[in-house]
Amino acid sequence: MSRFPGRGAEPLIWIAFSGRADLAWQRLLRPGFRHCFAALADNEGWTVVDPLAGRMVVERLGVAPDFDLPEFWRRAGFRVLGPFVPTPPRRRSLALIAPFTCVIVCLRLLGHDGFVLTPRGLYRRLAMLLASSDRKKVLTSNAHSA
Repeated sequence: MSRFPGRGAEPLIWIAFSGRADLAWQRLLRPGFRHCFAALADNEGWTVVDPLAGRMVVERLGVAPDFDLPEFWRRAGFRVLGPFVPTPPRRRSLALIAPFTCVIVCLRLLGHDGFVLTPRGLYRRLAMLLASSDRKKVLTSNAHSA
């Protein structure tokens, strides 16, 4: 999958996971999975959405549109999953009672819902989603080549 969507298409999304604990209670979370944030890639470049304690950062990065942000984050020690194509938004009652956390923000950007509480839980869910979509691509390509 290309790093940038076609013209007029939804942006592609990458989710990054960090082990940094800015708040004392975050140290209770699994090391390496104490925070998550997102990057959206469109034809013009990158937008980062980082739900921090006390404020939400949404920033258009001043880098070239072809800059490889996911690889930059990996070299900086983050775990990065993607790209994901956001699903159409759905109205769910569970979304009304979910706490406002970095995990919920990332889920909503992706158009997903469900009960995931921790960055590690989100990582596992998204990794399984990527693995199943990669498997479908392999099975489909093998079926056409047979």
